[in-house]
Amino acid sequence: MRLRRSTPVPQTFWDHLAELRTRIIVCACAIGVGAGGGVFLYDWLLTEIFLPPYCRVLEAQNIDRECGLVITQPLDGFKTRIRMSLYVGFVLSMPVLLWNLWRFITPALDKREKRFAIPFVVSGVTLFCLGAVVAYLTFEKALDFLISFGGDSVDPLFSPGSYLGLITYMMIAFGIGFEFPIVLIFLQLAGVVTPQQLSRSRRIVIVGIVVVAAIITPSGDPVSLAALSVPMYVFYELAVLIGRYVHRSSKAGLKLS
Repeated sequence: MRLRRSTPVPQTFWDHLAELRTRIIVCACAIGVGAGGGVFLYDWLLTEIFLPPYCRVLEAQNIDRECGLVITQPLDGFKTRIRMSLYVGFVLSMPVLLWNLWRFITPALDKREKRFAIPFVVSGVTLFCLGAVVAYLTFEKALDFLISFGGDSVDPLFSPGSYLGLITYMMIAFGIGFEFPIVLIFLQLAGVVTPQQLSRSRRIVIVGIVVVAAIITPSGDPVSLAALSVPMYVFYELAVLIGRYVHRSSKAGLKLS
């Protein structure tokens, strides 16, 4: 005789709201702790990570000027350090953010689907970092295109806010864009869409990917657009394949049970 498991008590709207508030507080604290580390890493990140692409572009275009950023207002340096620290805090807290996101949505999933918690967090962090690296590697070409497009009479002289805001925004935008397959896989797990529906909508998705990539790419250059839209389409096809595999495994498990 098989004993029935007691069904969990369903949560009310206010329970979900309280849990959401707790998750948001935990994520905010994680970002704050990461931002504290970003304050100390600011000088190293500026000289070793963010300035080299700008310096190489100046050298490639034979611009005889010292590679550096210019502050035009007294508060520019302070605001730039704080903004950069928040960006660093967001990146460093990504595992905590994804874990709390997963824990918030797991009540809507069954026991079999909850097994994807660790793969969800690991793949999410990996894809975000991969997107940030792709953005950084393509930023030099994008910056070279933008400076060249302005003409020979334009001398590039950037403030820390505009330059660092562009490169960090690109890295975060690419990182979020590379989370695209995880969203698709989750939608398939939740039954919102099926792999067959995604396959039939391939042409519409291609156009949508290009449009979204053009919107979230701040520089607007073709190099960044291609560097983001092509991987997103590849991830789309991979998400469809993974969705088909998961659906087949689910059907096989139901038959065995």
